[in-house]
Amino acid sequence: MHDKYQHIRAAAYEANMQLPELDLVIFTFGNVSAADHDMGVFAIKPSGVPYKDLSVKDMVIVDFDGKTVDGSLRPSSDTLTHAVLYKHWKKINGIVHTHSTYATAWAQTQKDIPVYGTTHADHTTADIPCAAPMSDEMIAGNYEYQTGFQIMNALKERGLDYEEVEMILVGNHAPFTWGATPAKAVYNSAVLENIARMAYITQQIRFDAPRLKEALIKKHFERKHGPDAYYGQ
Repeated sequence: MHDKYQHIRAAAYEANMQLPELDLVIFTFGNVSAADHDMGVFAIKPSGVPYKDLSVKDMVIVDFDGKTVDGSLRPSSDTLTHAVLYKHWKKINGIVHTHSTYATAWAQTQKDIPVYGTTHADHTTADIPCAAPMSDEMIAGNYEYQTGFQIMNALKERGLDYEEVEMILVGNHAPFTWGATPAKAVYNSAVLENIARMAYITQQIRFDAPRLKEALIKKHFERKHGPDAYYGQ
């Protein structure tokens, strides 16, 4: 029998399996989803299943209201966060959530990650934002649903575009990343962890290290993403 969701199930599975390979997760931590906006659904890792035990068919199909459409397992406990972001951000097709060590440590400090170097500037001209912790009322309500709005509001408050800044720290929690594809979202997650690690080391060497000068930030970002980009083939 043909599975009309096979394409996003396969994409979600492949992306999820990259997380342990990249040392971004341990045990059952983390999740990746893959969306099809035309169908109005996404595939996501089931809750609490070890990566070594996962298969393509285990990926759960959920709509953008967070309701399970197809699948025999319960979806990730973070499903509603993914649903909120897909519903409001039409140009993303992949979301990743991990508790990777350095990015999560930064999230626990409730601090943005400053642009200290060109690796950071290659991916965004902004400091990596850290969304403010939730109010008690939001925590007591629909926590995962509110996390989606916590992420969107943090970007809005800073005047940042989700297509230009594809990563965020959720204060006291952990990182989320997204992208045009699940593979790009995983890439962004690995990049964020690397940026967070380098920023931490930078501060250990020099606690008052200066932010990268604007000319270099602009140069490195635009050579990869600007109208006259010349990086790559």
